[in-house]
Amino acid sequence: MAEIQPVRGWRYSPALSAEIDEVVSPLFDVVSVRQREALYQNPLNSIHLSVPRAEGDVPPHEAAARRLAAWQAAGVLRQDGLPGIYVYYQYFRLPGTERELCRKGFMAHIRAYDWSEGVVLRHENTLPAAVNDRAELLAALRFQTSATHGLYRDEAFELEQLMDEAILDPLCQTEEDYQGARDVLAVIQDAGSIRRFQQALAGQQIILADGHHRYEGSLAYRQARELAAGPGGYTGREPWNYHLMYLTNAASDDLRILPTHRVLRELPGNLSDEALLARLATYFVVQPQAEAQDLPELIAGRRWAFGLYLGNGAAYKLRLRPEVHAELSWATTPEVKDLDLTVLHFFVLEKVLGIVGPDAQRTWPGVAYVRGLAECLQQVDRGEARAAFLTNEVTMAQVEAVCHSGAVMPAKSTFFYPKTLAGLLFTSLEDGANASVFERYFLAEQP
Repeated sequence: MAEIQPVRGWRYSPALSAEIDEVVSPLFDVVSVRQREALYQNPLNSIHLSVPRAEGDVPPHEAAARRLAAWQAAGVLRQDGLPGIYVYYQYFRLPGTERELCRKGFMAHIRAYDWSEGVVLRHENTLPAAVNDRAELLAALRFQTSATHGLYRDEAFELEQLMDEAILDPLCQTEEDYQGARDVLAVIQDAGSIRRFQQALAGQQIILADGHHRYEGSLAYRQARELAAGPGGYTGREPWNYHLMYLTNAASDDLRILPTHRVLRELPGNLSDEALLARLATYFVVQPQAEAQDLPELIAGRRWAFGLYLGNGAAYKLRLRPEVHAELSWATTPEVKDLDLTVLHFFVLEKVLGIVGPDAQRTWPGVAYVRGLAECLQQVDRGEARAAFLTNEVTMAQVEAVCHSGAVMPAKSTFFYPKTLAGLLFTSLEDGANASVFERYFLAEQP
């Protein structure tokens, strides 16, 4: 099903690759305002292409296009001479643990499949404004500045041996990125090995783990190019038919999804803590707890269980009364209804707080999404929020089940960790961008 192709990647020059920590950046949807401002101070940092800003009277996307052309002309970015599969390993530790994990994957072009084709599967909805921004940036640059994250499944770990061999000869590596991870990039340019990657994915569906807005931006850009070319005006092999994706094995033990908690900036109607607890008791067993720090451990592995913190040490364990689950009336699949976060959004945001329906909840400014426990508690104690609802992480099995059901999860359900970086690898969408004397080896129909 999934067609992947090697690419002639664009990378920073050898001198800059030796100092790669100085030019990589977080992805556009996770980089904070403070991080952006710091990174903008380096005129060669990749943030200028992935999250461009206006320069004087020049709009952001045009400024990025001018900068890209200047970098290419000056040799800041250089294109590799041969097409390849780019191996990307991330070595990391989870917060509070000492064991080093390694998420293994590779970057390649994947055909930009429409959702209706059932090859790339999603689990989140997108915001049109963000999709349009990514599509417009692609149109301005004709250059992909970061890879989205996709998942294939290979219980036999067939490709890991090839990747393990390649990573011994890295192109570049970070000392430690903003997440505390060490990122290592290598390349496989042997035609036979590349065909093994293509064959391994040819019969697979790909789950889009991270980067829904960037992927839909590629779809929109491809559709615009098709429309401009007209019937018979393109072959389907042009680079703009493809999308840069980082692919990892869903069967790996080192694939991690972290929880994303819900912090309520306000309570509708200025609801008091006592009134909130009374309404929650209609649907949940509410148990006071001595220590808010213990809440994650108390709910770990327990179905439909949550922590609640109201400030000044007021902590509670919530567990849905099993008999009320049948009241969950959203028009979605059983796989989605079974999720903890669906339970939280339906019974807390809709039934208790009156924010009715997923669409209204996605746009309601009263909820924020926070990953760290300490930050959740501190925001409530500082008076920046009224309540924090702590959640368990979504499992990989749940992600796969929801994707194959054809439905989507509530907003901000997954946080795959660590995030990939922008700036390690770029690819061009210009016609002939990946052409080489070896191109014919990779264009045969996939098995």
